[in-house]
Amino acid sequence: MSLCLCGETIFEMALVKLKIDVSGTVGDEAWRKLRQFDEIQSADFGPQFGSGGRCNHSLNAPHGKGEWIGAEIRLQTPLLAQYAVSHYLEQDRVLDADVVE
Repeated sequence: MSLCLCGETIFEMALVKLKIDVSGTVGDEAWRKLRQFDEIQSADFGPQFGSGGRCNHSLNAPHGKGEWIGAEIRLQTPLLAQYAVSHYLEQDRVLDADVVE
């Protein structure tokens, strides 16, 4: 939470970064099959959020072994972000999840 120059209170979103194992899946299949945390405000997935390197295969071919792609989840509070980290780490395709301070 911070104070704007206009005197209004601004609530900052909490951010969780994920590392998703995409090996053996096609496109964003691994992302679409994740069980999303109910309380998210927004979620984005793609190599702009981190990756294990450039994909060296055609768009309709499965990702190679060891490939991962990042995601960012925005939540209302840091406490919800901590719960979200636990939620995502329980899923096999999630290699890492961290709250960004």
